[in-house]
Amino acid sequence: MLIIGIDPGQNGAAVLMSSDGSPLDEVRFSISTEFDIAMALKEWPSFYDCETFAYLEKVHSMPGQGVASSFKFGKNFGFLIGCLTSLLIPFEYVTPQKWQKELSCMSKGDKNVTKQKAQQLFPKIAITHSNADALLIAEYGRRAKK
Repeated sequence: MLIIGIDPGQNGAAVLMSSDGSPLDEVRFSISTEFDIAMALKEWPSFYDCETFAYLEKVHSMPGQGVASSFKFGKNFGFLIGCLTSLLIPFEYVTPQKWQKELSCMSKGDKNVTKQKAQQLFPKIAITHSNADALLIAEYGRRAKK
């Protein structure tokens, strides 16, 4: 079983994780095109020839967010849903509160909290604000699938 954790923010990422908790690959959205993202999601299950399940962070626009950033966020979220659906990758939504509670890293909006937790769980990985939440969402999913 492969697990994909997705932080849909503009600076988020998708992370592929094995059932033993080893991160296998990632695609960071801030440095990737939509084509790159779609190709990674398409190739991961076929490359490893394994059942795959994705967890997509269910988030929404925030009060005080500008119209342009809310639109961009919604576009990214819809694009990711479309990719997963068209590639027949089953997925479920998970709220930040749910995965953060499960992993004991309630951030209350402070990205440093989740970055620190990801570094603790994955000491051999270069953790950034871009991949931390995606790694933790994948870890949440891995534990949920046991």
